[in-house]
Amino acid sequence: MTGPVLEVTDLRFAWPGSSQDCLCIDTLNIQESQSLFLYGPSGGGKSTLLSLLAGVLLPRSGAVSLLGRSWSDMRPGQRDRHRVDHVGYIFQQFNLLPYLSVIDNTIAPCRFSPPRAKVAIERSGSLHAAAEFWLGSMGLHARDWHRPARDLSVGQQQRVAAARALIGAPALVIADEPTSAPDENRRDAFLDLLLSSCRATRSALVFVSHDQRIAGRFDRQLLLAQINQADIATERES
Repeated sequence: MTGPVLEVTDLRFAWPGSSQDCLCIDTLNIQESQSLFLYGPSGGGKSTLLSLLAGVLLPRSGAVSLLGRSWSDMRPGQRDRHRVDHVGYIFQQFNLLPYLSVIDNTIAPCRFSPPRAKVAIERSGSLHAAAEFWLGSMGLHARDWHRPARDLSVGQQQRVAAARALIGAPALVIADEPTSAPDENRRDAFLDLLLSSCRATRSALVFVSHDQRIAGRFDRQLLLAQINQADIATERES
């Protein structure tokens, strides 16, 4: 593809009822296959920015564009389709459906996205085979694939959430503090798997954390406060 996967231009965002912007970002571009580590303290706006990048929230002004399409130019249904087609999201709490099997949780995005289902089937032969491939790639044993998600450990749920995000090779993978729970060895193993998998699918990765010890694993590192002009303005006024 030509151009960035994700492009932020003159973004301004304020919560309803607030007269002051909490995010003011002039520019941010993320390229295909690039991994970006975004860090900052809790409460600094990282999760809000991720919601803007994924089109869940819309900016007050400016634009956030995924694959050349601005979220603000789409109707709600179009945003939903564009998101499920092109964004894999690893939530901090994983957000698996507890009553569904591991396999069915992994396949879920493809049930709503024909383009991702098409890619998954082309690469693996079937949706089940694609789910098994990604679960195996994440190191989850085959004996666990048909268990309901509620029966898994935190570390196992984390791996299922990553497999769900990666199936169908979305253009962008967003990870919101997914390594906050595992111990250091499991964290590093999970990062190895996630980074290598995104390279294999050529997915751009935006990974948010407050843990700067892992920053060197990524192609780029950004402190949110350094690019957020709202924070800079606040510091100047204080």
